[in-house]
Amino acid sequence: MRAQGEVLEGGRVVDEGAVIARVRAGEPEAYAELVRAFTGIALRAAVALGAGSDAEDVVQQAFFKAYCSLGRFRDGSAFKPWLLSIVANETRNTVRSAVRQRSLVGREAALTEAEPLIPESADPAVAALQDERRTALLAALDRLSEEHRLVVTYRYLLEMEEAETAEALGWPRGTVKSRLNRALRKLGRLLPQGPEGPEGPGGGDGRE
Repeated sequence: MRAQGEVLEGGRVVDEGAVIARVRAGEPEAYAELVRAFTGIALRAAVALGAGSDAEDVVQQAFFKAYCSLGRFRDGSAFKPWLLSIVANETRNTVRSAVRQRSLVGREAALTEAEPLIPESADPAVAALQDERRTALLAALDRLSEEHRLVVTYRYLLEMEEAETAEALGWPRGTVKSRLNRALRKLGRLLPQGPEGPEGPGGGDGRE
């Protein structure tokens, strides 16, 4: 079992707290260890949340902002959910300012290696695990409200623990559970041949 505040990087353990302490003590080059450890999941988050071709720029800006804010980072907290909350904000700003449609094809390709997407226990979205339904899943996620899209993305696409998801979103764990359950029910209606059937007339666009 990994100790809290540590992540596996290339088969070795990185002590987040120790690295952050070194940066604060005047060793900025130590920050590269955190960048190497978290670039992969940060890119997956940016892509899943709709950054598209701007994902690398979003992540680079997020790491820069996180570095500049390390003085306000709470000792004993986990770095990943804190970083991903910054990635989500940067992605949101990028998407809002971009005059373009988000590319489902690009997001699908970037998530191809992100297995498993949603575990079998996460009914009713289990059918979306099939490769041929990735596009349908991403399209359905786009039709959810922002808070529902975020909780599904963090909890399942990025395989974050419930506590990490709560910390990243700044929600109580009970709120994570309830919103996740509602989001999964909506996905079940939006996905083709979902357990609750296709959305009927007057069903709206799937947002709350």
